[in-house]
Amino acid sequence: MSDRQKASRPDFMGEALRQARQAAERGEVPVGAVLVLDGKILASAGNRTREYGDPTAHAEMLVIREACRSLSAERLTGADLYVTLEPCAMCAGAISFARLRRLYFGAEDEKGGAVVNGSRFFSLPTCHHAPEVYSGMCETEASDILKAFFRERRTD
Repeated sequence: MSDRQKASRPDFMGEALRQARQAAERGEVPVGAVLVLDGKILASAGNRTREYGDPTAHAEMLVIREACRSLSAERLTGADLYVTLEPCAMCAGAISFARLRRLYFGAEDEKGGAVVNGSRFFSLPTCHHAPEVYSGMCETEASDILKAFFRERRTD
């Protein structure tokens, strides 16, 4: 692929990282997500659990909800999700039920992740649909955003 082709391609993970930074500015755990269909962003969001007083307001859940609303559909077959942190079990379940095609994520979450860590949700026999999973995308940058956020909280 030429440099010109690369430059013209949308930077979906870059947008997810931007959403994570905005979440941090709001005092939320800095996780960002972007949901894409046919090369176009359907929804992007950062965590809003504190702002909404809602433990389910993870970035992944917010973009899935928004995309379903905008398409008037409960399934997002063919859509891809870009998220800065490995999804938890709740979000992995939503990804499966939404029938997302691919999941791209940045940093692994050894404590709360449920894709390559923890329960490995998509490998369970009770999982109805497993997306293609690509981990480690912009991992260092995603991890650095999280580390800086929590380091700042510990020093306050």
